[in-house]
Order: sequence, then structure tokens, then C-alpha cells
Amino acid sequence: MDFRTLQKKTSRAAARYGMLFACFLVEHLPFLLVKGLLTVMLSAAFRLTFRLKRIARESLKIAFGQEKSEEQIEQIIHDCFKTIRKGSIELLYFSRYPERVGTLFTMEGKEHLDAALKKGKGAIMVTAHFGNFPLMMLQMAQSGYAVNVIMRRARDKKLADVILKMMNREKVHTIYTQPRRECVLESLRVLRNNELLFILMDQHFGSEGGVLVDFFGQQAATATGPIVIANRTGAPVLPIFNVRQEGHQQKIFIEPEMPLQECESAEEAVRVNVMALTKIIEQYIRRYPHEWGWMHKRWKKIQDDPAGVSDLFAEREAFSRVSCGKSA
Repeated sequence: MDFRTLQKKTSRAAARYGMLFACFLVEHLPFLLVKGLLTVMLSAAFRLTFRLKRIARESLKIAFGQEKSEEQIEQIIHDCFKTIRKGSIELLYFSRYPERVGTLFTMEGKEHLDAALKKGKGAIMVTAHFGNFPLMMLQMAQSGYAVNVIMRRARDKKLADVILKMMNREKVHTIYTQPRRECVLESLRVLRNNELLFILMDQHFGSEGGVLVDFFGQQAATATGPIVIANRTGAPVLPIFNVRQEGHQQKIFIEPEMPLQECESAEEAVRVNVMALTKIIEQYIRRYPHEWGWMHKRWKKIQDDPAGVSDLFAEREAFSRVSCGKSA
């Protein structure tokens, strides 16, 4: 076993056992004591995350260029890690006591969602790795909505099992991106049942059906899934974001249903609508830069397919075959 493989296994094991230990603390100690202990632990851990800080710094410079000074960039990195630390503690606590999560939240735009659900086709809720988005989903479930989220499997299977068990216990149903056929079938099922389907579309997606669109002035490979599914099912698409207010108070913003634009070709229509969603995500990030996860390499290149067209065709064709009941 080489050093890099050993390093990955060690870091994954540390994350897994760290989460299990944190869950143990939440189960057996008062919240204020748990909060203090985890704050110290996570603050120390973040001081050692040199690689993540480097990636965050590079991402911020790509996004803002000369718009922000070095001092402003460093402040955003500091605030970003602080947001993650607070969010992790909140998520651990409120996943244990979900009935208390409603004390944190206010909601703006609920009428948009309720109007969309009256169509009986479910709702595709487009969001990002922004704010405490898992807690937002928990709050939506606690508010009486049937919540489902599409996500990739964690590389650490044992850690993935812990997260899956936690989310399912709190009525946030996970749909894994792979196998693709099962993902499509399950997505269709929940929309037919008039449920919410959350999709995070702010990360690099070049190898799994991405198209290149403008994001902070740079071309970024972006998921087409929300638009492809909406075109096939007629389900409305609504952007949704969660922003921290003072203290632990948080506010969910539900944007109006986004009308899908038509173009001369289906491929161009997908690209145009993906770009429109990406612009909404960018607007929220610009407004609240400390709420987004900058430690992700968002601007990777699509190596073999610069336009992302072949992946788009593959995704659309796979979805078409499954939705028509044919063998994938």
C-alpha cells in the first residue's frame, strides 16, 4: 500500500470515527457542553486542513479575480469554515432532536412551493452546497413535505451507511446517483407521488452528463439532471436556499417556479435552462460568499468532450428509455 492510499484510508477512518464519537456525545451530554467540545475539536481540525484551505483560496481567486483583496479572500475562507463548523454541530444535534428544529427556521416563498405542488407532478428543488442545506431538508420534512435528495455515495461505505441511516431516520430519503437506472426510476416515482426531489447542482459534473455554462465568468461543467427530468415529467423547478441569520436562526428562501425556456434544439434548451439555474446559484453565492463550500474544485475541464454534448445525449437517452418503460 502506497503512502497516498494509506493517507486516504486514514483520513476517511478519522472522519467516520469522528462522526460516531460526535453522535455519542450528542446522545449522552447536554447540548451546550457538546457544542463547546465539538467547537474546540472542529476548530483544531480546520487549522490542519491545509489542502482544503488552498483549494478554497484558489477557487475564490478564480471566482472574484481582482474584485476582492487578499484580506477579503482570507476572511471569506475563515467565515466559510466557521459556517461549516456551526452547521456540523447543528446537524448532529437536531438530527437527534428533529422536533426542535422548527425553532430555528423562518421561510420565505412557501406559497411558491405550495402552488407548484397543486399541479400534482411533484417539485424539483434545485439547491447547492450552501448554508446548512442538510438541516434545511430536515426542516422541510418536519414541515410536512415528503423530502427526497439525489446524492453521490460517499467513498467510505461505512461512513455512507451512518449518514444514510441518519437521514432516513429523519424522513429525508436518499436516492443515490448510481446505478443510474435505479436513480431515474426512483426519481420518477417520488415525483409521481407529488413529493419534493432535491438536487444539488453546484459541483463539477463533467463526466456524468454535464454541460459547460458560465459560472463567475468561467466555464464550468454543470449537471443537466434537473432540466432533463423536468422536461420529461413536467415537474416544476424551484430554486431553494438556506441562509443563516443571527445566532442559530436560519431562513429558507424558496424562489418562484422557474419557467423553462424553449430553443431551436432540445440540447440548446437544456444548456440555456441550466445556465439560468446556475446564475441564480451564483447570485446567492455572491450575496453570501461565506455560505458556499469553496473547497471544491468547481472549474475542472471536461477532458474528452469540451462541449459536454455526448454526455448530455447519453443522459437524455438513458432517461428516455427508463421513463418509457424500456430496458436501459
